[in-house]
Amino acid sequence: MFVRYAGASGDLNPMHYDDELARSAGYPSVFGQGMLTAGLLGTFVTDWLGAGEIRRFAVRFREQVWPGDVITCTGRVVAIDGDRVSVELSAVRQTGGVAVTGTAEFTRNTSLGAAGAPDPT
Repeated sequence: MFVRYAGASGDLNPMHYDDELARSAGYPSVFGQGMLTAGLLGTFVTDWLGAGEIRRFAVRFREQVWPGDVITCTGRVVAIDGDRVSVELSAVRQTGGVAVTGTAEFTRNTSLGAAGAPDPT
């Protein structure tokens, strides 16, 4: 996946696909691009709340993603202010390590329930 993302995104840093180079730089292996994980989180939240409703999306890179990692994306509504819904997001590795955290703000859709947003599970 890292190599395909490198080609699609133009992020051709060899640390993401050249294992020998990554090891010579002190890493245990190649590692995923931060923007790949951010993109997974962005897909999760827009699938949950709708891409047409998003007003803001921000992420913070916390931990590297390694080959074989399984990423689980989660989100929760933290505030509803009029027609604005604010959510906190995270992309977590199977080890429990948090790879990416984020926040997003959406315009409240009239099809959403009383809580302002559907449960993402």
